[in-house]
Amino acid sequence: MTAAFSNEEMMTVAAARMLPDGAVCFVGIGLPSTAANLARLTHAPEAVLVYESGPIGARPPVLPLSIGDGILAETADTVVSTPEIFRYWLQAGRIDVGFLGAAQLDRFGNINTTVIGSYHNPKVRLPGAGGAPEISSSAREVLIVVSQSKRTFVERLDFITSAGFLNGGDERQKAGLPGKGPVAVITDLCILRPDRNTRELTVSHIHPGVTRETISANTGWAVRFASACEETAPPNAHELEVLRALKARTAAAHAEGEAA
Repeated sequence: MTAAFSNEEMMTVAAARMLPDGAVCFVGIGLPSTAANLARLTHAPEAVLVYESGPIGARPPVLPLSIGDGILAETADTVVSTPEIFRYWLQAGRIDVGFLGAAQLDRFGNINTTVIGSYHNPKVRLPGAGGAPEISSSAREVLIVVSQSKRTFVERLDFITSAGFLNGGDERQKAGLPGKGPVAVITDLCILRPDRNTRELTVSHIHPGVTRETISANTGWAVRFASACEETAPPNAHELEVLRALKARTAAAHAEGEAA
């Protein structure tokens, strides 16, 4: 019998499964880091996790609080300068997968992590771009992990921080961006992939217990479903055990840090 799991656990496991063993992965903080480290601890032990601050081959026993968390450097194979990460590794095409999150996402996989509302008079000022624009442009493939709601999946972004497929079709190629762009968006409800021709995000997999109506109600545009839409395989017992243990270690470590 399949163990009970939360929507967030389903999302994290589904995202982790997409990271191949041995891939060089540029990891964002938050959900992307959780998914990438779960992959490393399960099916992809040879995955090389790269963080913006310079660690290469990081193997943190707990999830980092930020790209500057010392646990990344302490467990890495090596640490280089941030310019080297971007110039030698990312812009030179040595990153296989970029793992990103988003505050807002549109139907063509463009990301906003800058502002909600007007740029000059925003309702909310978000954490900003960091390395995401370069990752979305130059990584061979991009995976986006984000919880799905109408607030996040919007018809029009308030600001384009990182390029997906711009306005669709071949606009990304015309803009001269070298990477493939987003190959999948993994949410707590489903998995979306870009249409081969239009590049519009289309639902390819629906998570167990989720309906098409729920996905549509949490998307800010008229979302499309693939003709051969499948159900996502639920997390197995090992994936859940490793994920929950990782989160428990992280919570304990951070609680100790606050107490100190």
